[in-house]
Amino acid sequence: MKYIKFFKELNNKDVPIVGGKNASIGEMFQELVSEGIKVPNGFAITSEAYWYLLDSGEIRQKIIDLLDGVDVTEIDVLKTRSKKIRELIFGTPFPADLREEIFKAYEILSKEYGMKEADVAVRSSATAEDLPDASFAGQQDTYLNIKGKTELIHYIKSCLASLFTDRAVSYRASRGFDHFKVALSVGVQKMVRADKGSAGVMFSIDTETGFKDAVFITSSWGLGENVVGGTVNPDEFYVFKPTLKEGKRPIIKRQLGHKHQKMVYAPRGSDRPTKNIKTTQREMKTFSITDADILTLAHYAIKIEEHYTKEAGEYRPMDMEWAKDGDSGDIFIVQARPETVQSQNMKKQAGANKIEKFKFIHPNDKKEIILTGKAIGSKIGTGKARIINDIEHMDTFKEGEILVTDNTDPDWEPAMKKAAAVITNRGGRTCHAAIVAREIGVPAIVGAIGATDRLYNGMEITVSCAEGEEGHIYDGIHEYEIETIELSNLGKPKTKIYMNVGNPEKAFKFSKLPNNGVGLARMELIVLNQIKAHPLALLDIQNGNTKNLKEKNEIEKIMAGYENPKDFFTKKIAEGIGMICSAFYPNPVIVRTSDFKSNEYCGMLGGAAYEPHEENPMLGYRGASRYYSDLYRTAFEWECQALAMVRDEMGLTNMKVMIPFLRTPEEGKKVLEIMRRNGLESGKNGLEIYVMCELPVNVILADEFLELFDGFSIGSNDLTQLTLGVDRDGHLVSHVFDERNPAMFIMFKKAIEACKRHNKYCGICGQAPSDYPEVTEFLVKEGISSISLNPDSVIATWQKVVEVEKTLK
Repeated sequence: MKYIKFFKELNNKDVPIVGGKNASIGEMFQELVSEGIKVPNGFAITSEAYWYLLDSGEIRQKIIDLLDGVDVTEIDVLKTRSKKIRELIFGTPFPADLREEIFKAYEILSKEYGMKEADVAVRSSATAEDLPDASFAGQQDTYLNIKGKTELIHYIKSCLASLFTDRAVSYRASRGFDHFKVALSVGVQKMVRADKGSAGVMFSIDTETGFKDAVFITSSWGLGENVVGGTVNPDEFYVFKPTLKEGKRPIIKRQLGHKHQKMVYAPRGSDRPTKNIKTTQREMKTFSITDADILTLAHYAIKIEEHYTKEAGEYRPMDMEWAKDGDSGDIFIVQARPETVQSQNMKKQAGANKIEKFKFIHPNDKKEIILTGKAIGSKIGTGKARIINDIEHMDTFKEGEILVTDNTDPDWEPAMKKAAAVITNRGGRTCHAAIVAREIGVPAIVGAIGATDRLYNGMEITVSCAEGEEGHIYDGIHEYEIETIELSNLGKPKTKIYMNVGNPEKAFKFSKLPNNGVGLARMELIVLNQIKAHPLALLDIQNGNTKNLKEKNEIEKIMAGYENPKDFFTKKIAEGIGMICSAFYPNPVIVRTSDFKSNEYCGMLGGAAYEPHEENPMLGYRGASRYYSDLYRTAFEWECQALAMVRDEMGLTNMKVMIPFLRTPEEGKKVLEIMRRNGLESGKNGLEIYVMCELPVNVILADEFLELFDGFSIGSNDLTQLTLGVDRDGHLVSHVFDERNPAMFIMFKKAIEACKRHNKYCGICGQAPSDYPEVTEFLVKEGISSISLNPDSVIATWQKVVEVEKTLK
């Protein structure tokens, strides 16, 4: 056939005749089906057919004339001209021979699937599409559940006409593509019955930070257009690639999306071939794919990335659309294209040796958070909000305003280019709004539910995507600056420079700073932010003892998506720690087990029922003493099982464990025995267990503690407080609290010397080195193994350590 190519005949070299999308599907069909990746079959109507249609109707010159002199920033003119072009295309009948070839190919495809008339997806595929530096995401149309020859012809024509929507014309013009050097092919592909299952998008790279070792997956019930189009807030998952390749199960994040609707097949004869229906409460509260599905998708992503990288001769992260068939349970890849933002950033930054960081000038000023959502990019934007509920009113949008709308599709790009920031009620990190926002470099927060109701026209707001995965919308204008961090000529210190990292959402970003690992990952911050409920409240729900638990319903809402309270607690802890360990892999990550005080535990959901009132919680029921108590032991066992999951199931053996506030060696023996019974044993699979050196007794009896543990990490905050007998929070005496007190230098020295005697690790993870260069200098001269710092102190301290070490040679 002259104008038809089946997928088995195509590969990536065929972009000029079938466009990027169809060429890529053909490449996968030829090269990756044999590797176990399922790809639905289909065929492409070539770009030659597009030119044949234009010339048969003698409309090519008419289109050229209509586009002549059009300024894409003049939105009304653009709309009028592009509409006339689409009408020209729709008014031109298919030549008879082309029409017959399309019908014949459709008959062959239907027969292959044992159907009289197969249900197919009809997708546009432009010859300048899905390139490494321009995604063309959603610029041309896609139609799902097309059945029968009449429908097929109609929607193929719709695809061809969509080359001249105002958004597509604007996109090409803004990126320097000649309208008549871009042609359109149309792909016809057998549908996957995701209307009975689920579908979504995945990337073989983290879309926000460019972290290369994670697969990022989004998923929702029903057909995938809701995820692509940003009309639902989907479930999100991350999988760590290196240990997945080793046969482990490293799902390092699960986040339940709202998923309020799903797209399904509409009955035949309806106005449209698909429709949205409300999801059930059960569907909203459960993940739309299983752990097995997540791992299958991640394996697919790795194979696809490796293949395209080999073929391109350079690293090629990929953006893929997938669908799970609700009848068979099989998972299919329906599209794959090069990722276009982070891959290009890597090229630009290659050899640049610097990091750009957006930050508030007055970070400690009180800022009122109005709304939160998914942060796209890492920038900050300020300005006046402009609510636009209908694209017809897009011409009211002014340069420098913040665009606030329910959801954007590619038609909104002209306004997005003029915006200081973009906010949508709906959408996930892989929707069109997110992809376009990244490409044009504008900060965006998607899935900020209620934004169009809570914000109003002219309201001054600040949009921050610079504080982790969660984007914050603040009331008022907050000044910010762009800091450029130079990484050249830093030198390489002998003393290890670690970081203190408590927020898993920032781990990928922080890992880009110079570092040798993480010296303090605080478990209690993960419990506070991910679990939110008191561990013993979860234990009582697990055991059915909820008669006196007022917060039961609220806690059960937080647990949605997980089998039971124990499953929720252990997996959430494992995911948080796993995210940090993955970000810094294979460098060590030292995880300190939970160290909340009773008054802090009391503030958690359900906490008041389980915590004693203590006059001095700082010296009370905390740390190791809590772990082996009859009241708390089971909760600590869950904690240990979560950490064992990180090492054994996820394969993240760079994780080490540290016990806080250990008062006696006898306590140490009790805690180590509980850990051993729950899969954490020193020396097993390389595990090291440290103890915080934060009590004077830890220094005085250092030799005894080091007989039990693999090393010390000095907690300078508590050690100073307890050595000097000062409540650092007491305003009348807090001026006495000073880690530079001569007594503290004696304590630091003794702790380091003890570790050297036992040939064991000695680090520091307290505040002192971040604040005081003279403390850093003293520790380096004494030969400490590592210094762990807050991320904002890493560069300055790194340079200080290099400088001090030069004087020691």
